[in-house]
Amino acid sequence: MQFASGLVKDSLADYLKKLPIPDTFLGWFSLSFSDWLKLVPFMGAVGGISYVTYRQIRPTHTINPSVKKGQGKVVDTVDIEDMTADQVSYCRCWRSMKFPLCDGAHNLYNLRTGDNIGPLVVKKSS
Repeated sequence: MQFASGLVKDSLADYLKKLPIPDTFLGWFSLSFSDWLKLVPFMGAVGGISYVTYRQIRPTHTINPSVKKGQGKVVDTVDIEDMTADQVSYCRCWRSMKFPLCDGAHNLYNLRTGDNIGPLVVKKSS
């Protein structure tokens, strides 16, 4: 443990002090090629740690869990003149068993996830 403690407290601190990080934004433009080369390992480490952190905390679920997964893009077209009911509710949560029509599946989804998604309601004008 002494080795790790010394590495972090002494070696890493000395390394960071020696990095050619400018004091101003315009100072980045005056760095020499060798200064940029000294920054490459540091920026690579910061980028790698950022990427690994993002991969750990990013959402892992897809928006569309099961609707027409064999298609490259799900597109449904409805002509308003062909509507037989005065209003129609269209699913926006992707969980309806009657997709593209809403069957209320968003209610359970909202309870489970804390989301507030609801249907798109299209009404005929009188």
